[in-house]
Amino acid sequence: MTLLPGSLRSQYYEVDPYKKPAELLELSPKGLVPALKLHNYSPPKALNESTVIIDFLEELALSDARRSSPTTESLFPPASDPYARALVRLQADAVNRNVVPAFYRYLQAQEEDKQVDGAKGFVDAILGVVALFKRAEDEGYTTYGLWNAAGSLSYADVMIAPWILRATNVLKHYRGFIWPDNEALQTYVQKVLANPAVKRTCSTEELYLDSYERYAFNRPNTSQVANAINAGRTLP
Repeated sequence: MTLLPGSLRSQYYEVDPYKKPAELLELSPKGLVPALKLHNYSPPKALNESTVIIDFLEELALSDARRSSPTTESLFPPASDPYARALVRLQADAVNRNVVPAFYRYLQAQEEDKQVDGAKGFVDAILGVVALFKRAEDEGYTTYGLWNAAGSLSYADVMIAPWILRATNVLKHYRGFIWPDNEALQTYVQKVLANPAVKRTCSTEELYLDSYERYAFNRPNTSQVANAINAGRTLP
């Protein structure tokens, strides 16, 4: 998603992280995705971790040496407004800290009462991000972010989009999840799902359901993430 709106040339490869192919481990020692291989270095260098990769690509795309046109799109407000940039980072941080673990707690819950609690926890986490969107909007920052009527794709949108998508297919399929009756939230969800950068980086619904089946049944040793959720630890 970060690459598509910009001017950087890239090649996208899908791998099965559960099989941990050698090509993935070469870039990401824990076998976690995403990972980035940089062929403009000799020998090629590697980066992993979503936030690190996004920050790197953002800086690379907007650097003077790499700028291909004066209209290069950015996921952040301009550097001349550090407060506005910080607001976007706060939104993205809430996704990492709250939405991602809440998604896995909900999906891995087996008892009905824990699933009910998991659903509430996931919705609360999403609404926590929405509150930060509204804060930025109330303070007059309405150019960046799909939450805003005329806003462009932002760093926070890129971070939350995968979990909105997984809520719409994985959580709906395995937990009967439906979005709360909140018109503004539902409008945002639809804008995210319809965004060209999001649509072009989605896998098939069948692949998502197959990949997350082991989480839905909380099978032993599904992944480092699943083990961390079961143990109440921070996600790797």
